[in-house]
Amino acid sequence: MKYVIADEVFEKLPDVIVGVVCVKDADNTKPVPEITAMLEENYTALAEKLAGVKVKEMPDVQPYREAFRTLGMNPNKFTCSAEALLTRISKGIGMPSINPLVDLNNAVSVKYEIPMGTHDLDTMHDEDLEVRFAVDGDTFIPFGSTEEDNPDAGELVYVCGHEVRTRRWTWRQSEIGKIDENTKTVIYPIDGFAGFNEDKVIAARDELAELLKKYFSAEVITGFVDKDHPAFEIEF
Repeated sequence: MKYVIADEVFEKLPDVIVGVVCVKDADNTKPVPEITAMLEENYTALAEKLAGVKVKEMPDVQPYREAFRTLGMNPNKFTCSAEALLTRISKGIGMPSINPLVDLNNAVSVKYEIPMGTHDLDTMHDEDLEVRFAVDGDTFIPFGSTEEDNPDAGELVYVCGHEVRTRRWTWRQSEIGKIDENTKTVIYPIDGFAGFNEDKVIAARDELAELLKKYFSAEVITGFVDKDHPAFEIEF
């Protein structure tokens, strides 16, 4: 089983990079107060930093907005997950606790102001998780819904077989593969750009890995994907 970025993606976005963290056999059924506190602390610190700031004009979000334009998506209509998160915080909208594995993702994402996703590996049935352009037959069920809202052919997606896990690259995640109390094995992709925020991608990856080991006493592996290394083998 692999995490793979298709060659045609690098043809349009040659500088895209992804830090990868995978955790196996984590117990997500019990509250972890330290993670909840970390999320609240990081949220408060970022809320203070963003006071009076126009998020869409921040230097940290510009490469993502430009990438969306390159992919034919209006970044004012479809925002990457990091910009959506920053906008939420800048407006004073609270950050609810969901479950420990998701809360930890959000805490690290907030700290580094960088897009991070969560996908349940056990729902992929040993198929690869790919970042590629959508094709006919790909299906998508929006988070919280039971109705399909399938991507257009050519839209950049995270996909497992023909089950789309995230539409418009890092815009909207699927109901399939969401993290709940029964989730034990997770892949966290951390999206960035070489020459811009590679240091933050690596720092977020390494901190997340250490926190997963600390709070879940679970097996963790990490990787890095770029145009020269387009695939990461997920082997525990």
